[in-house]
Amino acid sequence: MRGFPLPRGASMAIALVVTLAACTSPGGAPDRSATGASGTPPPTGAASPSAPQPTAEPDGDFRLTADRLSIRPPAGGWFRVRGVYPWSPSRCVRPDRPTLAARYPGALSIRTDDDGTLTVTVTLGFQEYLEGIAEVPPTWPAAALEAQVIAARSYVLSRTGFAGAQGDRLDTPICGTSACQVYGGIPHPRPPGLRRWYRAVRATRGQVLLSGGRPADTVYFSTSNGHTYGNDEVFGSAPLPYLRPVPERDDSASPLARWRIDLPFSDLATVLRAAGSWPAGAPIASATVDGSGVRLTGGGEQRTIGAGDLRDAVNTWAPCLLPGRYPSGGLPTTIPSGWFSVSAGPRGLTVTGRGWGHGVGMVQWGAYGKASRGWSASKILAFYYGGLTPRSYPEPGTMQVVVGTGLRSLTVKPSAPGARLGERTLDEAPLRIVGGDRVTVSAARP
Repeated sequence: MRGFPLPRGASMAIALVVTLAACTSPGGAPDRSATGASGTPPPTGAASPSAPQPTAEPDGDFRLTADRLSIRPPAGGWFRVRGVYPWSPSRCVRPDRPTLAARYPGALSIRTDDDGTLTVTVTLGFQEYLEGIAEVPPTWPAAALEAQVIAARSYVLSRTGFAGAQGDRLDTPICGTSACQVYGGIPHPRPPGLRRWYRAVRATRGQVLLSGGRPADTVYFSTSNGHTYGNDEVFGSAPLPYLRPVPERDDSASPLARWRIDLPFSDLATVLRAAGSWPAGAPIASATVDGSGVRLTGGGEQRTIGAGDLRDAVNTWAPCLLPGRYPSGGLPTTIPSGWFSVSAGPRGLTVTGRGWGHGVGMVQWGAYGKASRGWSASKILAFYYGGLTPRSYPEPGTMQVVVGTGLRSLTVKPSAPGARLGERTLDEAPLRIVGGDRVTVSAARP
């Protein structure tokens, strides 16, 4: 899921708010209305860890290597995990090196991939997973929170194919990113209203939307352009009766309900040169909207660029090469959705648009608006999902979430003494874990 703009200084709602509009996509299909949205299926095959073998143990410290490691948390505790990704050369003015920083309950399974990087999977209780879903602010109306929980619960059971009895183990992992639905772990610091989200999880326990007796693929997204779309229109999959287009009139409170950006010709030339769509050294002097594209002229050159290619180039290169100016106006990305129009002026282009997300299923800000008008969670869900209303369905006892892939190294710190690494009982000191041919873990003491 993707997020919406936050006021400056809103430091904690980032975990639960900034992901709002990134959307789930049926069948691993890409999000066609938000740059960078992934529909990649989650990694599978989180095998049971092999027993770590000690290679040295000087002065009370230790160093273990294994193909896979499993670290169990202290009783009632959790892990603080910080991960570093490999550095890649970048043309960006201020390159952003992504990091993983979160607190997770449950056991950690860490393995190396073929390229020597690390994948981290958390095994935790199903209720703990739902409590850590980071899709909407917990200060929203209770009915909107309950609708989100039921949609999230239905989605994960659908995607993993769970068909077990109540309390069975769910062995098929799901990813914890916007390619699936965002799992944020234990939020820190605690955001205002978090107990309200926990209450929504408890109040809807076992409630799922079913189609043909199986959990429905309840995809959702942030903000519409006035209506939703059928899954076949966006993802190219077979039409589903509960994912049909509906009008949307209740998401106007979203900061992304309507948006506008201005692109001066000088900035446009910079980003299009980087994208290979405009020749080096030539300025852009004028533009004309030509059907579904924009005809650009200047310096003896003339090119026509399609609207989709324009959006891709701007979203990729404007924040990279001109980070002080883009994204502007608190937008999450420079051109947030594919629902936009372009107009040309004497000094640049103006892009106006609506919404954020893929456009299929429940509109999260629409659910907020309907709950504010007094709708129940059941009525909200039925509106977006073809009349489906919550039904009782077995929940797994434990499940697996892939929270990080492609990591170079990790630091893992237990919340208290008593964590277990194989047969070793750990204190509160952090662990240093690196990839390579095998996973290597050692005490990360000062």
